[in-house]
Amino acid sequence: MTKKGLISHVEIYVSDLMTTTKFWSWLLVSHLNYKIYQQWDKGISFILDDTYLVFVQTDQEKLAFNYNRTYIGLNHLAFYMSSKQEIDDLRQELTDQPYKELYADRYPYAGGENYYALYFEDPDRIKVEVTVAE
Repeated sequence: MTKKGLISHVEIYVSDLMTTTKFWSWLLVSHLNYKIYQQWDKGISFILDDTYLVFVQTDQEKLAFNYNRTYIGLNHLAFYMSSKQEIDDLRQELTDQPYKELYADRYPYAGGENYYALYFEDPDRIKVEVTVAE
């Protein structure tokens, strides 16, 4: 199989690397089979197969510019889970975490009547979606 066209990696700058690392480790390592790939003073990356996600600490002087997913740029990251039950379990666990669920009143069909998904935010309010691969 050729890798042509596949995403190699995505790099995201964050406001607080420690808080971000806690969130993304919880989601990616504990629930989505990623492994920590690289770590350095100002960053961390997580890998699954040949794709990795990189999170880098934003320089202090640039923290005045907050992320907003409704502006030009990244809107959200979406991941597959194996089953609806896994998504339900993750949602239950989310209630014990300091992370905000989005569209809770429309769960699990906020993306449409035939689209089972959970939406929530990372510490910088980047929208995260998990859906079932059917």
